[in-house]
Amino acid sequence: MVQGCTSHAGKSYLTAALCRLLADEGLRVAPFKAQNMSNNAGVTADGRELGRAQIVQAAAARVAPQARMNPVLIKPEADTRSQVVVLGEADLALSQLPWRERRAQLWPVVRDSLHSLLADYDVVVIEGAGSPAEINLRDGDIVNMAVALEVDAPVLLCCDIDRGGAFAHLLGTWHCLAEAERRLLAGFLLNRFRGDASLLAPGPAWLEERTGVPTLGVIPWLDIPLPEEDGVALQGADGEGRIAIVALPRIANLDEFAPLGAHARYVRSPAEIEDAAAIVIPGTKSTLADLEWLRSTGIAGAITRRAAAGVPVLGICGGLQILGRSVRDPHGVEGGGEADGLGLLDLVTELQAGKTTRLVQVADSETGAHMDGYEIHHGATIAGAATTPVLSGPEGPLGWRTGNVRASYAHGLLEHASYRDALFVRAGIQPGTTGESLDARLSAIAARVREAVDWPRIRALVAQ
Repeated sequence: MVQGCTSHAGKSYLTAALCRLLADEGLRVAPFKAQNMSNNAGVTADGRELGRAQIVQAAAARVAPQARMNPVLIKPEADTRSQVVVLGEADLALSQLPWRERRAQLWPVVRDSLHSLLADYDVVVIEGAGSPAEINLRDGDIVNMAVALEVDAPVLLCCDIDRGGAFAHLLGTWHCLAEAERRLLAGFLLNRFRGDASLLAPGPAWLEERTGVPTLGVIPWLDIPLPEEDGVALQGADGEGRIAIVALPRIANLDEFAPLGAHARYVRSPAEIEDAAAIVIPGTKSTLADLEWLRSTGIAGAITRRAAAGVPVLGICGGLQILGRSVRDPHGVEGGGEADGLGLLDLVTELQAGKTTRLVQVADSETGAHMDGYEIHHGATIAGAATTPVLSGPEGPLGWRTGNVRASYAHGLLEHASYRDALFVRAGIQPGTTGESLDARLSAIAARVREAVDWPRIRALVAQ
């Protein structure tokens, strides 16, 4: 099991690397994370949701993603409200329960999912969440040490040394654990290190003297990107790219913009949009609230002005709904209400209690390409005569266009060179590849991690 001293310490990244290393040895490997809190979700072949990180880790392990690899997914909808997804399906009743009352219902699901994977695979590589040192959350824990104790899993505890205070993080976490939990700590990992590792002495020895836990690796900062798990990735994600992605407060599935590479940047003000060569409105977990935010910040007006000036605009999922004429919520999916959209597409959306989650094959009438994608949305959208369908799925249109404004209900299309290059051309950017495939990146990461850790000792933990 890989746990971390903090959120965003690199747990998902290192778990993916271990999955690939063990799979390369011929073992049948499965990833597992009991509970994710993320609006970056994907869809399995049987139409169930799970966190994007576990989909990437399944790819690292060369197995098909399954809902039991992430049995509980928490999708924030507002500061004090989240949707609970259990084994890939939204559970509205659980979503209404206070957090501390959920464990009784969720722990059996977590435990059964984990043991079923252990029965079907040689190795399960488990990822924790946040930090196991949150003593105020210990009674409700279903994702960190409770999971490790359930299956007596050796734990590798990682920290982000680039933040500073790494030895204090590791020692402090060790002190916060119960004795039975400390017994499972098999090693520390110093992640995202820049510089000369010899300068770390005598830190690792000092730490082992006080805890009895060896440091099993110093992993360098690796500029090999993987799809991000949550919105923490937006922090510091600004750049000079000419494609402006609007950083909605409740942004969802932001991982799908990784193929745009350095050509994209996240924007949060009208001024940042004025020089954009193209504008993207991404998915959102709360369309109505983010529509209000767009108007209150003035970004809505900036998008409308730039669209009128001929700048290409692309909306995806919630972004599609935002670009339409109106969004209605008669069933209270987002708390009820109705709002005018930006009016750039002749679309009317009604949010529905049932959620559409499925893999889809999409045909693009503009490029002639056929592409794989996926849908995750509550809305049902009706198009008027003033907009033209340009993307079609097995059950009808999935994307529309009016002039330079386009929108799609299908996620994942930017992974396809034809769709991505068409966006580049519209933005005046030279089309072409933006990097290696996900599989190649996973292999490269695994190779670098193996060089940086004491692999024989970590590998021995599996045999043990």
